[in-house]
Amino acid sequence: MGWLLNLIGYKIDIKDPTPASMIKKTIKIAWPSATEAFLISIIGAVDMMMVGRLGESAIAAVGITNQPKFILLSMLFALNVGTTVVISRRRGEKNYQALKDVMRHSLIMSFVISLAFSLIGIIFAKELLLIAGASSDYLATSINYLRVIMIGNFFLGMSMNINAAQRGVGNTFIAMKTNLTANIVNVILNFLLINGIWIFPRLEVLGAGIATTIGNFVMFVIAFRSILDKESLLYQSFKDSFEYSKDIVSSFVKLGKPALTEQIFIRIGFLLYARAVADLGTTAFATHQLVMNVMVISFAIGDGLSTANSALIGQSLGSKRPDVAMGYGKITQRIGLTLAIIFSSLLALNRRSVLSLFTSDQNIIELGGPLIIILAVIILFQIVQVIVVGALRGAGDVKFVATLSLISVSIVRPGLTYLFAYGLGFGLTGAWMSVLVDQMMRFAISQHRFNGATWTKIKV
Repeated sequence: MGWLLNLIGYKIDIKDPTPASMIKKTIKIAWPSATEAFLISIIGAVDMMMVGRLGESAIAAVGITNQPKFILLSMLFALNVGTTVVISRRRGEKNYQALKDVMRHSLIMSFVISLAFSLIGIIFAKELLLIAGASSDYLATSINYLRVIMIGNFFLGMSMNINAAQRGVGNTFIAMKTNLTANIVNVILNFLLINGIWIFPRLEVLGAGIATTIGNFVMFVIAFRSILDKESLLYQSFKDSFEYSKDIVSSFVKLGKPALTEQIFIRIGFLLYARAVADLGTTAFATHQLVMNVMVISFAIGDGLSTANSALIGQSLGSKRPDVAMGYGKITQRIGLTLAIIFSSLLALNRRSVLSLFTSDQNIIELGGPLIIILAVIILFQIVQVIVVGALRGAGDVKFVATLSLISVSIVRPGLTYLFAYGLGFGLTGAWMSVLVDQMMRFAISQHRFNGATWTKIKV
């Protein structure tokens, strides 16, 4: 893997702070974020294991709702990018009053966005699922499930916004606390409501949706309480009058427009990709969803490190230290690469055991084995590129990230999926080959951008 280390730049030549102190700070901020993302993805996998025991139609019914759900969260994701970037810069500048003002504006905007798109999801659930490629085998189940989780999406949206702000000031622990608590509640209720344990009715897939919604409400309560703490840098006293700031909103719009464009490209690409796989049949789509759950775990590792990296880079640039920002980027990439090698190796060696955790269906296990091998290779590129893209996003280089998403996720991945899966007849294996090519390309392009260091000169 020496060539990969060379690509991410091995040498760090900074005297103050020292590389050792930077590594220590990176680990201090990154471990709650990375642990949070990893454990949440594990809990999500446990969710799918529970649903998986209901059969391939149940797996497909839950899986098909992912893209409509995330499409409806796209605008909020864009707002959260702006929130993290702006708050991390103000934190680096030590402008503490601005932190509170930015938090207040962001919170109000997230309330409006979350409410509006949750209502859209509830009203147009059937239409959204048909666009996603839902089969008549499980359409009715998917509609009920999506409508229930859209209620929870309102609370999820507000929680995500507060957590994005907390990460911007470097408080990654509160995000870990909120997400882990909510997901533990979700798993417990899943067990009770899916299977009809004790006094609870057996609701199967609908029970999983109700559990998710209650978990999201718990997440919101914990996150909201964190900004009512007077010791918090983001403390909100709602007795104070609200003063609208055009400059704050303009900064959100400046960063949010390309971030929203990025999200639109990503969601369109993922939707086209998911639809292409769904057209291969219920068994193929169910297998795909199980392997995707494993991929989410690897993505979570990179995303957790990426989140911490964004905050560190934003704070460093706010302190006028682009050299330190570059150093943090390289350190985080090396940590990610180490974890990628470990996770990839374990996954490839235990692929059948991993799939057996989700289902006892031998057809799915046989079909999924080769996909896990492909995924093991994908992970080596995926985790590092997610960290690099997070660094660029944290610096405010959102236009480049949006363009990269347009090329790779919206054009390359779905295009290659149709070519490999249908044109060349590789089926589901071809769909995953397209992901490998996409991740390799994203890694190479984003790494080139990072090494060019133009992102260190962006003003926010």
